Amino acid sequence: MYRFALVYWIAAGSISPLTTDEPKPDEKTISKGPIAIQFQNQKDAKPKFVVSGLSKKDLQELASSHWKQEQWTALFFVSVDNTPTKEKSEPPPVIGSYRVESSALIFEPRFPLSAGLRFRAVFEPARLPGSNQAQAKAVVAHFTIPKAPSTSTAKVDHVYPTDNVLPENLLKFYIHFSAPMSRGEAYQHIHLIGSGGKEVDLPFLRLEEELWNRNQTRFTLFFDPGRIKRGLKPREEVGPALEEGKSYTLVIDSDWLDAESNPLKEPFRKSFRVGPPDDDPIDPKNWKLETPAAGSLTPLQLIFPKPLDHALLERLIAVTDSADHELEGTIAATEKETHWSFTPKQSWQAGVYQLTVDTTLEDLAGNSIGRPF
Repeated sequence: MYRFALVYWIAAGSISPLTTDEPKPDEKTISKGPIAIQFQNQKDAKPKFVVSGLSKKDLQELASSHWKQEQWTALFFVSVDNTPTKEKSEPPPVIGSYRVESSALIFEPRFPLSAGLRFRAVFEPARLPGSNQAQAKAVVAHFTIPKAPSTSTAKVDHVYPTDNVLPENLLKFYIHFSAPMSRGEAYQHIHLIGSGGKEVDLPFLRLEEELWNRNQTRFTLFFDPGRIKRGLKPREEVGPALEEGKSYTLVIDSDWLDAESNPLKEPFRKSFRVGPPDDDPIDPKNWKLETPAAGSLTPLQLIFPKPLDHALLERLIAVTDSADHELEGTIAATEKETHWSFTPKQSWQAGVYQLTVDTTLEDLAGNSIGRPF
């Protein structure tokens, strides 16, 4: 990683961001003969799964048994059933305890049950003590713990780059949200629509580990590099994700869930036109520097001939004094990311300052200082 510095003077006077209600069954309680499974969640008692309809003999034998936990689980299995999986393995059981009352078998979860989860309860009559019902079918029921009513508040605040004309070899979007978002489902809620209304097939790079900032309010969305660089096989076979002269719309669905499992307040759309590809490295010689007056809080400004990467502008340019101490202040990238400004926390003092720029700074196509993408 390399840096270079622009040195400038400031002379005096010169101008130059489970509590739940009763659960709602997905299906009616399913019963095979007299046996049925119910979920009970009285406000003053722990939630419990209840198997009713067992004979007195079965209940007595269960009450006198000295079973291990795995035997109880084999007889009456309760698990979370929220996420379908391609694997055939059984999901892990909910941790809890079993007991027999006068007329029912009870399973009590050890921990509170989370709102919004769906549960599957399975009772196996064939596993009753001394059972001769080897062919007896399992009794199955599903229950959902309802979420408390909530109001959607999160929304898309900004998408960068902000320009409505973007290069054909655009590298990425930054999507900023007003509140923390959930992980793991980003790509299914983002679409790129062509001018004819047809969705572009797989334009984005789908990473297993989604790229979020620390507080999960900014998502980085990369285009598939294989469809950006000319001469690569994906581009030759499928074509570029973006084509010069055409118009597109980035669409973000409103059913994307925030960190509180609430959907976005509203969908988001950004329409833009595609210009020619940009293969030129960044050249600081073409930047314009506007220096402030000593004793003022006027921002120091850099003006670029083309837009640069918004997130990198906020962290790869710094201002230091003559003792090489970095100044505290506020950085802003404005005017469609063609302006960078630094407003100091304290007034400028007459003297020598350095503007230090990391050479990994990029433009919208990933070209860095002195080096094309």
